[in-house]
Parts: sequence; C-alpha cells; structure tokens
Amino acid sequence: MGRVFLDITMSMDGFVTAPGADLAHGLGIGGEPLHDWVSDPDEADRKVLDQLFAEVGAVLMGRRTFDVIDGPQGWERDDAAPPVFVVTSHRPARVRLGDRFRFETDGIVPALKSAKAAAGAKDVVVMGGGHLCRQYLYAGLVDEVRIHLAPIVLGDGTPLLERTTIPPVRLVQRDTVSTPNATHLTYDVIRQEK
Repeated sequence: MGRVFLDITMSMDGFVTAPGADLAHGLGIGGEPLHDWVSDPDEADRKVLDQLFAEVGAVLMGRRTFDVIDGPQGWERDDAAPPVFVVTSHRPARVRLGDRFRFETDGIVPALKSAKAAAGAKDVVVMGGGHLCRQYLYAGLVDEVRIHLAPIVLGDGTPLLERTTIPPVRLVQRDTVSTPNATHLTYDVIRQEK
C-alpha cells in the first residue's frame, strides 16, 4: 500500500485561497500567484510536479474544489490521469469531465478506503480544499504533509489550518526545495499512540 499525503499550496499567512473564491475565481480574487509554481514552473518546480504525478494513484478532493475544477474554467479532460474521489454530501447532477470523478457521500474514511483500493501500490493525495485537508490531518489519516509555500501574503481567504481542540499534530521535516515561485516543504506525520 502507498502512503496518504496532503499536498496543497499555501500563502505565507496560511491561506489556500484569497477572499472571493468561486467558480470564476478558483483561487479567490488575487490568489492566482499561489500557483505560479504550477503555471510557470522553473526546473525545480517541474521536478516537484513530476514526482507528484509519478507517485499518485488516486486523488481525494472536496466538493467546492471539484466544482471549480469541473467548471467552465477548470481542468481539461485527461483520461490517463488517476481517479478522483470527491467527498461530498450529494452528487452533482452533471459532470463535465466524465467518469474520472467518483463521488463519496459516506464520509472521509470510506472515501479514503475507496481511493486506496483504486491507487493499489501508489499513493493517495488529499489535494483540497483546506477544509478537507484539515479533516484528514486532524483525523490522523495522513502519513505525509506537502506544503508549497507561495511568496505572497493574502491577508484573508480560506485557511489551511484552524484552531482546534485536538492534540497537537507532530511533524518531522523530511525535505525542502526552494524556488522563486515557492518553497516546497515535505513533512512526515508522527503517529500518536492511542
């Protein structure tokens, strides 16, 4: 079995979107620089992306992220890409991008089980949004955290982490790659004894 990792871009002040995120502004109004490392990668950014694509066998995402990705300004259809499991309370009436997307309405644990089965020996990535990433991290279901820290302060938006009453989640830094577009941070999650 592969690992389960969280992979998301975050601003210097902890936001994964700027304010005003909607179908027309997936990263919020003024949030596009968050993904400069993806849209205009240098050689090191490209290596980070290539590693991600090589390792991933299935993707988990939340419904708001899906709505942006499946929207008119979203992703292009790619039948060779890994399956995406959308954690949602209800299925959409239509899906522009086809049957690559599977909808999980029973919660994060059954969705993860389905994603692991589809991924086989490859990894499962939780890619967003911030709320879904928090759920998996706080539930102790993540082996690794990958943060792409963008050199921008947004001031507001969708936070990656919020205040919580859970015990601290301990991390051990494993790798750092710095580029002009982002600092790519990789951490192993220390499993707490229950």
